[in-house]
Amino acid sequence: MNLPRTIAAIAAAAIATLAPAHAQDWPNRPVHVIVPFAAGGSTDVAARLVAQSLSRTLGQQFVIENRAGANGNVAMDAVAKSAPDGYTIMVSTDALANNPHVYKVTYDALKDFTPVIQLSRQPVVIAVHPALGVNSLSELVALAKRNPGMGFGTGSGFGSGQSIVMHWFASIAGIKLEQVAYRGGGQAINDLVAGHVKIGSLGSTPLVPHYRAGTLKLLAQSTAVRSSSLADVPTFAEAGIPGIIFDQWIGVFVPAATPAAIAARLNAEIGKALQEPAVRDSFLQSAQDPVGGSAGAFAEHVRHDFIAFEKLTKEFGIKVN
Repeated sequence: MNLPRTIAAIAAAAIATLAPAHAQDWPNRPVHVIVPFAAGGSTDVAARLVAQSLSRTLGQQFVIENRAGANGNVAMDAVAKSAPDGYTIMVSTDALANNPHVYKVTYDALKDFTPVIQLSRQPVVIAVHPALGVNSLSELVALAKRNPGMGFGTGSGFGSGQSIVMHWFASIAGIKLEQVAYRGGGQAINDLVAGHVKIGSLGSTPLVPHYRAGTLKLLAQSTAVRSSSLADVPTFAEAGIPGIIFDQWIGVFVPAATPAAIAARLNAEIGKALQEPAVRDSFLQSAQDPVGGSAGAFAEHVRHDFIAFEKLTKEFGIKVN
């Protein structure tokens, strides 16, 4: 008899039988929900909607913690190093798939996290302050050609989806724009509404109330078809700039070694939440389309975007260090 192998097999079997029981006991204390960006942006809104639902259905508090910095890398590093016990989860954008191509990161985006579920998708939207005096994308192009190097604000860092969309647009239009990166969509919106920066490339959520109030103009959205929440805002193709199709996603992740049973329960509970009429309506009102689905489908989406982002960041020469 090979005793070491026998002991290992017994131990593995014991762990396998304990994992479902552990998932049934989970959660028995508050769960930390890490958001890699400042409060007020699309990611923060999505995280709070889901946390409220999980707190209600699972009987424990899901506590939001905003840890902004380095386009989300501060929070991503912390979550990657967190105990894989189901008490630390992360709600992130596609910055997780893109950051390794732009920054020197201390985590492996594909190995250090387990994708749980996609929460939503939304367009990146080009917004302008009324004082800029433009009413269409073509007018913005004409103005930028007369004034090369105009600044545009983003709610996330260099190389983010919001950054890539604007660089993509500038490349096709033959104009030069300079990025002003903020620590979250809420901060970027404040400066855009105040006129400190007059052009924004942002996720749709923080823009909607200001658009409805008439304090900002929305010129184009990056999805293939118009978002149902922004039905009167043209796509880039409709606005005269074909070829730009980009969905910004938001999803839930846990540290890689988190028990599979806990990750599966999270997927199931969040999937149920996304089907609740009140939750779905709240997502739609914030110009996010709720998604849901399997963990496997989301993991494949993350891998696909990881490869696509590598190509785009190289094409546009986006690199911080």
